[in-house]
Amino acid sequence: MSVVNVFNMSGEQVGEIELNEAVFGIEPNQTVVHEIVKNYLANQRQGTQSALTRAEVSGGGKKPWRQKGTGHARQGSTRAPQWTHGGIAFAPKPRSYRYHVNKKVRRLALKSVLSDKAQSGNLIVIDAIKLDNIKTKDFKAFLEAIKADGKSLVVMKAPDKILYYSARNLPGVLTTAAMQVNVYDIINAKNLIIDRSALEIVEKIALGEGKQAAELAESMRNKGQEVSA
Repeated sequence: MSVVNVFNMSGEQVGEIELNEAVFGIEPNQTVVHEIVKNYLANQRQGTQSALTRAEVSGGGKKPWRQKGTGHARQGSTRAPQWTHGGIAFAPKPRSYRYHVNKKVRRLALKSVLSDKAQSGNLIVIDAIKLDNIKTKDFKAFLEAIKADGKSLVVMKAPDKILYYSARNLPGVLTTAAMQVNVYDIINAKNLIIDRSALEIVEKIALGEGKQAAELAESMRNKGQEVSA
């Protein structure tokens, strides 16, 4: 098993942790990652586009000129698609762009991006990510202490409103809970900063143990180990 250092919020090393090779030690599958990113972006689309067909545009009930003898092409309505102010041919209508991807494919993609972060040295494990007050300055100091430059995804063990409000004004910094982590957010960030307790939850999700991960997160909430939003 590969070993990574564990830091505190001051940037000091406080220990080491072994990573699960089945999650953080595989050969990344770029094809699967690409498929999952496409699926994620498609599922984000609102699909509210709408245009009028010739049947929905008002007017055009009168034939503009007689059928023969004018020298013009025959026309039946001024609201046909070839006319200015006419309807749209094959007009787009509201629709859902969502589609389903197999669970095994989603898990493989998650393991691929987690392995890529670990192998590239952009996985940073923190002993405990916690702030007492909403303070963007303190959160920025935390990122500087652990030398996390560039876009960063901070994964907490559970939703934390103090951390969320402290980080939301920092450009390129996104916070999320372990149960909500996804492939797109990980691949879109340079650094993956993860709470040590959140690491176990993410591993269970990647291994297909979602129920156990949910139970673990719930037990943490019951013990009052975080401030939930």
